[in-house]
Amino acid sequence: MRKALQAGDYQKLIDAVPYARTLGMGSETFGDEVVFRLPRNEDNLGNPILPAIHGGVIGGFMEMSAMISLMMSQETPRLPRIVDFSLDYLRAGLDRDTFSECHLTRQGNRVANVIVTAWQQSRRKPIATARAHFIMD
Repeated sequence: MRKALQAGDYQKLIDAVPYARTLGMGSETFGDEVVFRLPRNEDNLGNPILPAIHGGVIGGFMEMSAMISLMMSQETPRLPRIVDFSLDYLRAGLDRDTFSECHLTRQGNRVANVIVTAWQQSRRKPIATARAHFIMD
């Protein structure tokens, strides 16, 4: 984790988290902005008729995005523990690449809050939003 923080390399940290690695998560950095990517994968479908991504996969992707984003914002490596995760599904996540971005809204000594937005083709049409609360160890 220290090496990833020092290098500013989100992908090294993503690969170190087993669930994020299982999802196939990736990230791209644009200046100070980081966008996480959940690639299209038939194994992630919950409704093969639409076809649509399973809601649990979307939620897991957003939670992992929030956790990794928070970890990368730290000056010293600390593992955040999730306290609360509130997710609002806004529209179906179709069988295509999905993206998320995180905004750290509060960072105290022990508690941090992160807002996450997920979209597919346009940021203006999010498929889900979430609020995550973490305890910092």
